[in-house]
Amino acid sequence: MNETFDREKVVDCMFDPITSSIIAELENGEKECSFLSQQLTIPESEILQRLSYLIEKKFIYKNSTGGKCLLIANFDKLTTVIENNDNFDEAISNIEKMDSYLN
Repeated sequence: MNETFDREKVVDCMFDPITSSIIAELENGEKECSFLSQQLTIPESEILQRLSYLIEKKFIYKNSTGGKCLLIANFDKLTTVIENNDNFDEAISNIEKMDSYLN
């Protein structure tokens, strides 16, 4: 079964500054939502809200056991989105566009 998802929405989530910080924290493995909340100084509810689409489409796995919320990234799946040349080129274009606005 081939799962469908909105590639643009996934890329937007991944390149959002806060969401990308969360994903970066997950690079070394599973993290508790409370740890991420402390590291990024945002509420756990905001972390889950920002990751909701990625969780729904299984780019990020959420496990709630023993009263703890645990998150782990599916980097194989995240990488496949980035490897799509059209998305990567568009992301670079968007970053360059944002940079021109900032300068």
